[in-house]
Amino acid sequence: MNARVTDYDVLRVFCGPDGGHGNELAVVRDGSTVPDRGDRQALAAKIGFSETVFVDDPERGAIDIYTPTLRLPFAGHPCVGTAWLLDVPELVTPAGVVGARADGEFSWIEARPEWAPPRTLRRHATASEVDALAVPPPGEWIYAWAWEDEAAGRVRARAFPGRDDGIDEDEATGAAALLLTDRLGRALNIRQGTGSQILTAPQPEGWVEVGGRVFLER
Repeated sequence: MNARVTDYDVLRVFCGPDGGHGNELAVVRDGSTVPDRGDRQALAAKIGFSETVFVDDPERGAIDIYTPTLRLPFAGHPCVGTAWLLDVPELVTPAGVVGARADGEFSWIEARPEWAPPRTLRRHATASEVDALAVPPPGEWIYAWAWEDEAAGRVRARAFPGRDDGIDEDEATGAAALLLTDRLGRALNIRQGTGSQILTAPQPEGWVEVGGRVFLER
C-alpha cells in the first residue's frame, strides 16, 4: 500500500444537540492512493471504525464503503458524513445514486430502503428496556428500538451488528433508521447509542431521507 493511505479525515456523524456523541467515520478523500479492494479492506480493518469511505471521484461524489470485515454497497452514516465533507448534491454508490442536501445544522441524504443491508428490527415495550439490553452474541444484526413518545415520533434505539470484529454496538446507524422509517411510514426522531440523534422522513415513491449533525474531528 502507498504510504499516503494514512491520510484520512475523521468525522462524527449523527451527533447530539450538544455536538457530542455521533458515530466515527474515516474518509480517504483521495481513493486513488488505495486502488486495490483488498488494500482498502485492510485499511478499514486497521482504522477499526464501523465504516471507512474511499472517495473515487470527489466531483461526481463516487464513493466506496467498507466495514472492518466487508464492503458495503450502501450505508447511512458514511453517506451523510461524506456528502457533508465533499459538499456535493449527490453521491454515487454501488447501490445507486444518493441525493444529498444541507438544511441548517443538519445534513441529509435520500436513499431507498432496499439498498440497506438486512437488519432485524426488534421492538421493545419501553425505552428503559432498550437501555438495559446486554450486547448479544455474534449472529444477526439487531436494531433494538422502542417508542419514547409515539405521538411525537421519538424513538430510543440501539444497534448490535452481531459481527466478530470488535464492534459490539454501533453508535448511530442511518441504514437501520431508514428501514425503521420505511416500516413505520412516518418521520422519526431517533436517540441512538449513548446520545446520537438521527432524523428521518418518508419521501414520495418509496424514498426516505435520513439526516443528522456532522462534525470534523481531524
